[in-house]
Formats: sequence, structure tokens, C-alpha cells
Amino acid sequence: MQNTGEKKLVLLTGATGNVGKMLRPYLQQEYRLRLHTHRHSLPPLTPQEECIQADITDLTAVMRMVEGVDAIIHLAAQSSVHATWEQVRGPNIDGTYTVFEAARRAGVPKIIFATTNHVMGMYDRDHAWPIHPEQPVRPDSYYGVSKAFGEALARYYADAFGLSIICLRIGWALERPHNETALRMWLSPRDLAQLVRLSLETSIHFGIYYGVSNNQRRKWDIENARVELGYNPLDDSEVFAAKIL
Repeated sequence: MQNTGEKKLVLLTGATGNVGKMLRPYLQQEYRLRLHTHRHSLPPLTPQEECIQADITDLTAVMRMVEGVDAIIHLAAQSSVHATWEQVRGPNIDGTYTVFEAARRAGVPKIIFATTNHVMGMYDRDHAWPIHPEQPVRPDSYYGVSKAFGEALARYYADAFGLSIICLRIGWALERPHNETALRMWLSPRDLAQLVRLSLETSIHFGIYYGVSNNQRRKWDIENARVELGYNPLDDSEVFAAKIL
């Protein structure tokens, strides 16, 4: 941990992705950010930011990347539900192990792991609602399988090595919902930022929580996030429903 009196230094992997771009302006207010990218360039950095380029599956490179950080928000992944096993295996399986292992070796105490509603996607396909975080996983894709693996790996690293790892099953992070499905699973930027901040600051050892806003049409249970993290989502997709439907 940093002991300089400065703001905490947080590593954001996959910072050029949709969720990373949403989080940056919110997190800059409270943390110093180390932004990871694999190939893509980043917009101009603020004084609170630094950038590092690395292959997420390269343990040596990731060890350099995690040096001196207080926490990691692990977003980097192949996120297509149509991806093949070969496409998810590197970034989502090997890459997640590499980040967790580098954190363990470097003594980084906190990881926020971005997982997905697709871990439980077959419940959604069958309209078996509501969906609760403690139900057995039912992935709907290789992407969902890879994130279920990440949740299991997080449980192991929390129990075996004492890391605090919070798994956030992110719904659909958008500026605003644009179709009927998004009305159910929308996660607004400010609710996303709130949930990540709470996850960074909690003393909870391990947990799995749904990341969706306070949507009237929501099918995912967020009660444990409310009780355990203090999550109080501010947005409801219903204000967009009339225009969409």
C-alpha cells in the first residue's frame, strides 16, 4: 500500500474499452490512475493519470504494471458473446490469472473484477427471473464461461492468499438505454462509478454483485449490493421507456 499521504494509485486494465472510458472522469476525482492499454492509444492524460502498454497475458509485463498500486480494476477482456474459445482463452482465462497472480506477488490487496450478466445468461434466455447472485452459474457463451472461471479464480485467490476481490456482474453500461433489453439491464455511468468506488473502499473480503441501475424493469437482484456495499443507484431506465417502446 502507498503510505505517502497521496491519493491511492489505482490500475485500470482495459482502459480504452467502453467501461474504462466511462469510469475515467469519475475516478480521476478521487484516485490517481494508471491506465493500461494493449494496442490502442489513449486520449490526452490528466495530471492524475499515467499510461502503460502491456500484453495482459505476459506475467513479467503485468508485474511491472502492478508495481506500487493500491488497487486494480480489471476490465481487460474479450467481451463478445460471439467469441470463440480460442478468442477468450488468452485475455479472459490466462489474462485474468496473470493479473491475479501479479497482484498476489506484488502485495496488491484489492482487485475489482469486471464480470458479466452473461455468467447467468441462460436464466435470462429462459425468462427465469429474477436472477440472484447466489444461484448456480448458467453461462450463455464462451465469454460467459470465461467470466465464471474468473469468479471462481477470484474466490480462490481471496481464500488462499487473502486478497480482497469484488466481482461486479456488469449489465449494460451505456450513456442511456436504446432498446427494450437495455431497459432491463442498463447501468448508468454514475451508478457504475458509485459501485466501483464502493467496491474499492469496502473491507469485504469477497463478494459477487450485480451492476445494474435502479430500473423498474430490472431482472437482476441487487439487494446484496445495497446491504453489503451501500449501493444506492440513482438512475432508472424507465425515463427513456416511452421513447424507446
